[in-house]
Amino acid sequence: MRLIATEEAFAPGEYIDEYLKLTRHIDTPVTRYLAIYYKQAQAVRQLTDLDYRIAEMDTFGVDMHLLSITGPGVQAFDAGLGAELATIANDKLAAAIAQYPTRYAGLGAVAPQSPDQAAREVKRVMHDLGLGGIIINGHTHGEYLDDPKYWPIFEAAVACDAPIYLHPTFPPDSTIGAYADYAMMGALWGFGADTSLHVVRMIMGGVFDAFPTLKIVLGHLGEALPFWLGRLDNRYQNIVRRGGLGPLGMKELGRLPSEYFKTNFWITTSGMMTNEPLEFALTTMGADRVLFAVDYPYEQTSEAVPFIRDAPLDAETMRKVTHANAEALFQIAPLP
Repeated sequence: MRLIATEEAFAPGEYIDEYLKLTRHIDTPVTRYLAIYYKQAQAVRQLTDLDYRIAEMDTFGVDMHLLSITGPGVQAFDAGLGAELATIANDKLAAAIAQYPTRYAGLGAVAPQSPDQAAREVKRVMHDLGLGGIIINGHTHGEYLDDPKYWPIFEAAVACDAPIYLHPTFPPDSTIGAYADYAMMGALWGFGADTSLHVVRMIMGGVFDAFPTLKIVLGHLGEALPFWLGRLDNRYQNIVRRGGLGPLGMKELGRLPSEYFKTNFWITTSGMMTNEPLEFALTTMGADRVLFAVDYPYEQTSEAVPFIRDAPLDAETMRKVTHANAEALFQIAPLP
């Protein structure tokens, strides 16, 4: 059965070089964290060499990687450099797909630092390069996508039917101190905490009332949000009952928070390799909204593939999770 992995990181060498330059001028918990990684030759090769990973894919039976720029990606830089690096990344990604059309598909990078330019890049990525969507690596210098100034990106995504993979990043400087003491700012805890915060802000900020067909993809089985949907609904309804929307400066939503999540979101298995959360996610979201992912090179293909192959799924659910959902969502051609 075809196996498409849908959160697989890559980076152009120009991005690595620019980020290492940044670390020489800015000393933060995040730059120290990433400098360690980006100075390792093997890690850099895994991200930048798109020939190298194919042997590992073949060894473990992964047919295709849906590639996207690694976090924090182009959002780490100012608007001009971010947009330039997004263009470089997207052009290199398109070239790799042209070379390996059955092995790679991709999500284009955009730089939200310049929302109008990012919207133009969405259109270029989808129309000219033929990619399957876009990736946004979390907040942009502490600002989240519920801010209407970023909504031109959503307008372009909806117009182009481009799903947006909202990938984690480190919490912003204003809150990272609570995570930094024990290296919790990354995948250990901060990534999921900040991404779930981002999603709840988008829902409560009315993004999906304004853009009812917007498609958002989350990794890590939804960053714990499937577990919290009932609680979000309950607390939102409680505030409404008590007349708190106005005093608290909240928007009145057209639907309950859980309803947006179940109709506008898809989730992947990246980094999640135990059956109980997968079963819960499938029960909550339905089999049409869960997709397989490895999270290469940060997770081990040797663990992710046996997990999904051995998961207690019926044949139709397995077909959807392993490849059919990815084909439909990211416009990947089915095998003949």
